[in-house]
Amino acid sequence: MLKGAVAGRYAEALYEIAVENKLIDQLEEELQAVVRVFEETTQLKKILFHPRITAAQKKEVLAGLFGGRISEVAINFLNMLVDRQREIYLADIIDYFTDMANKGRNISDVKATSAVELSGEEKKKLAAAMAKCTGKQVRLSYDVDPKLLGGVVVRVGDKVIDGSVIARLQTLREHLRQIS
Repeated sequence: MLKGAVAGRYAEALYEIAVENKLIDQLEEELQAVVRVFEETTQLKKILFHPRITAAQKKEVLAGLFGGRISEVAINFLNMLVDRQREIYLADIIDYFTDMANKGRNISDVKATSAVELSGEEKKKLAAAMAKCTGKQVRLSYDVDPKLLGGVVVRVGDKVIDGSVIARLQTLREHLRQIS
């Protein structure tokens, strides 16, 4: 509960600054890159999240790694997180920030999982159908899960549209149990 509240509050503040300075895309890109660096470098993550390493030392490490590579706004944001001992929430904050930025751009992230790899034509049709359904521009990502047997499961935010064969079989099984 605390993680979501903290991340949401900091993401909102960052988003307001980004809108004010017309830096939404740039900040999103820079801070996602920072998060990727932390995720790929275990030692760096240990340093940044270690409670006995001082804020000044952490800021020095951040300046050494990212100084001149990311905007002053991004560096200041990272330093503020360190000062307030909120650096552990960085990935969650950036996820919330990206969601806000996508809402502002009228973009919806959609994840489609199918039993087999979809053809280019099927992907186009699915994208068009999801855009019509959501009323937004969609950014689709695709996964393959042979356990579905056939069909597609689509996730839009917290909503799931399950058109898989396995789901249909489970529905049929439940229906048959109710009849018996």
